[in-house]
Amino acid sequence: MSTPDETFHKRVKDALKDEQLQNALDIGTGNLVSKRAKAFAAFAGIEDIRDRARLIRAHTLSQLDGYLAQFADSVEAAGGHVFWAKDAAEANDYALKLAQSKNVKRVVKSKSMVTEEIKLNHTLQEEGIQVVESDLGEFIIQLGNEAPSHIIAPAMHKTRYEVGEIFAEKLEIPYTDDPIELNNIARAHLRQIFLGADMGISGANFGVAEDGSICLVTNEGNGRLTTTTPRIHMALMGMERIVPTIDDLSVMLQLLGRSATGQKLSVYTNIVTGPRRADEEDGPEELHVVILDNGRSDLLGSNLSEMLYCIRCGACLNHCPVYQRIGGHAYGSVYTGPMGSVLTPGLQGLDEWSELPHACSLCGKCEEVCPVRIDLPDMLLKLRNAGDKAGKSPLWLKGGVQFYRAVAQRPSLYRMGLKAGSAATRLLASNGWIQKLPAPLSGWTDHRAFPAMAEKSFHQLWEERKKSR
Repeated sequence: MSTPDETFHKRVKDALKDEQLQNALDIGTGNLVSKRAKAFAAFAGIEDIRDRARLIRAHTLSQLDGYLAQFADSVEAAGGHVFWAKDAAEANDYALKLAQSKNVKRVVKSKSMVTEEIKLNHTLQEEGIQVVESDLGEFIIQLGNEAPSHIIAPAMHKTRYEVGEIFAEKLEIPYTDDPIELNNIARAHLRQIFLGADMGISGANFGVAEDGSICLVTNEGNGRLTTTTPRIHMALMGMERIVPTIDDLSVMLQLLGRSATGQKLSVYTNIVTGPRRADEEDGPEELHVVILDNGRSDLLGSNLSEMLYCIRCGACLNHCPVYQRIGGHAYGSVYTGPMGSVLTPGLQGLDEWSELPHACSLCGKCEEVCPVRIDLPDMLLKLRNAGDKAGKSPLWLKGGVQFYRAVAQRPSLYRMGLKAGSAATRLLASNGWIQKLPAPLSGWTDHRAFPAMAEKSFHQLWEERKKSR
């Protein structure tokens, strides 16, 4: 998982000034929001499916130890190997030692946020093992030496013109910004890499406890090629990504595609059970499944445990007014948007990530669109409260709240303050000064109008109404 190398507010300011980023975000999030709305409107039983999915997630997590053990037994019964990784270091060490023991020179990867979380690519590349991302979005940002900005659309922050420039520079081809041509260029470049890879690494959208299957959901054939063409397939899975049965998986799949990209079902929904069998021509010789904890056990036992219900659809990012303006890189973490503002400090603590829970207007849209109805606003408030108790709140916010509390506890002083504030803001508005307030209020007036307070308070209007009756 990333670490913030500069302040959150500095990254936000840079993002807001980036016109090309703003254009890319408007197009990217706008398309995904409209597609989701159409997909949900066309499915008459969607609300019942959401309720059932939430119950499945709650039930599974309440008995997670049992389902994980069943899953591991099922994987091994199907001929696979299971490794339990306590943290990123153990997961990376297992992957590296496996690759070295099998004389792996080249790894091809399908899209996986867990591998981004533990920085697996960096570990393998440091030891001279070539790692190539095969998802188009991940391939683009790997060429550009960047991190994903969205959990579903890693290159959402890039316009097609920027992608064309990256391809021209890194692949040494003539410039083009035609999306079809760019896709064809990437496909042709990656085809030989698939055929020459020694190991394929994927994530896992879901693991099925009853038979040890791994479900991979993609819109590109790269996922299937990654898991079948190389002689070794290693799947990394967060320990919470379990469903008890295939029937439960079908419920999740009805929601995942619709929530993420507005599709009834993603183009490629692959279910992998064990390595290649003796009577099969396709598939890897070995399957290794790494089940990753990396702070999830602690999260499971906390007041943020509901965050583990998340199925990584990205809907909360697409609808978040904060994400829509600052994009993913401003968060400084692999996991962005509302879900990242809970998950990152939940897994890594508030010491480095205390600002993320404040990257929220508390509009509640994230909870409204979450397919399993996760109460993200409530958890963000809990993290803000925990941050305040740990002394992590910004000084201006802490001082402002203390000042408000002192005034609000004294009715006469509060009414006097309202009158003074009303007079002052109307005076500033008449001179045009209210649109250019000093910091920290400049964070508001740099991007939107600051209204003058009403001449009369609600209390005054109410008293006048009572007298008039």
